[in-house]
Amino acid sequence: MKIFLIALAFFISSSVSNAQVLISLIFGDELNSGNIEFGLDGGLNWTNINGVDQAENLMGWNLGFYFDIKLSDPWMLNTGVVVKGNMGAENINVYSLNDPELDNLFSDGGSVTRKLNYFSVPVMIKYRFENNIYVKAGFQLGLMYNGYDTFIKSVNEEDDLQHEVNIKEQYHPLDAGLAFGLGYRLMGGDGMNIGFNYYYGLIDVRIDDSSASELNQTIYVNVGIPIGK
Repeated sequence: MKIFLIALAFFISSSVSNAQVLISLIFGDELNSGNIEFGLDGGLNWTNINGVDQAENLMGWNLGFYFDIKLSDPWMLNTGVVVKGNMGAENINVYSLNDPELDNLFSDGGSVTRKLNYFSVPVMIKYRFENNIYVKAGFQLGLMYNGYDTFIKSVNEEDDLQHEVNIKEQYHPLDAGLAFGLGYRLMGGDGMNIGFNYYYGLIDVRIDDSSASELNQTIYVNVGIPIGK
């Protein structure tokens, strides 16, 4: 576990090191001044789409940055942006591609993995206890920039047959829902944040109103690294 956290911290820091420079130019001396804490955030997420029959959780990575804005001790406004990450599900039932040859290839033993890529912005009120455990709750907004279905069928133990379909136009560009979080601050309250967030979408993200409502759901398990503190 310790090796994983160290590797994840290095990955986050090296992947978005230029973000500190950009944010510093915007906020100037206010950045990590005691009233505002800026940091990099990333980890694993498990996502699903409520309303899609027999869909299973899809595991992936997420990467972004966060702000803790001090309101009145021990209350804070927690926000930021998940820059890289996706929602979706896997092992979805195969549907017709209106191509007899492709339908024949995937109809027997095939499945669909659906990925909806969003820029996500959580906005939560955060309360930190004296033992450095914190809880937070609020809402999350999402802007979808890409979406695709990957049809997959195992041919043998080493190879898979795949076909990708762009489904961005079938989904609303905006998503919104409730967000909750729980975590712990290391090093007596001055180190990394380790915690999880849960997101429950409230908007039917699929444009086709004839189908059942499709709601995004995601669990994030993240490490947050304060920068420049």
